[in-house]
Amino acid sequence: MTETRLRTLIVDDEPLAIERLQIMCAQIPSLNLVGTATDGAAALRMVPALKPDLLLLDIAMPGLDGMEVARALEKNDPRPAVIFVTAFDQFAVAAFDVSVVDYLLKPVAQERLERAVSRVRTSADAPPAAAEAGSGHWASEFWVPHRAEIIRIAAAEIDLIEAERDYMRLHVGPRSYLLHQTITELERRLDPAEFVRLHRSTIARRGHITGFRHDAGGAWLAQLRDGRELRIGRTYLANARAIAGR
Repeated sequence: MTETRLRTLIVDDEPLAIERLQIMCAQIPSLNLVGTATDGAAALRMVPALKPDLLLLDIAMPGLDGMEVARALEKNDPRPAVIFVTAFDQFAVAAFDVSVVDYLLKPVAQERLERAVSRVRTSADAPPAAAEAGSGHWASEFWVPHRAEIIRIAAAEIDLIEAERDYMRLHVGPRSYLLHQTITELERRLDPAEFVRLHRSTIARRGHITGFRHDAGGAWLAQLRDGRELRIGRTYLANARAIAGR
């Protein structure tokens, strides 16, 4: 059976950026480029007529910016998938509050665009039950700057979170990534059945905790699967006791 190609609309206020994306899209067989727009208002006018499955959307544009366009598209049924393509990484956290599929930093590599399109295709081909399984009140993923791109970190992969001034360090196995968000905001987004606050500066995955111990100084420590120990703040002792069933 022939795979249905994704009807794609490019939205960017820079003609050279549009031209580059057009060339890149032409090399992806699963895409069918149906139009381009140079501002957000034009894009919103074109969506009902062109019925795109996917928008490659810049953020910083005069008039309606990419964030406003993405929010406006949430009212569409069906709603086209959105991949942000931007020169700025500071919008990453806000971007995923409007349910975008991916966040690409310019200049975009061909392989990186193909991976993002593959994510759109996987989502589009998923049966309804599978799509609904990942939805809910709690965050299932986070997008963080890493070198020259923004990468996806699944919440299920995070072992430990530590505050570092205005950033959160997400520990994923032996690697770690910085997310620009406060610990209070992050705690609010995490499933309390999976994560527990142990200190004003730490949140741990419940499954990463192997035990607790009382040291000679009277403090309680959480023992982690990787051998580390975390001091438990007095304010959060009740959280530790609840895990231990006490």
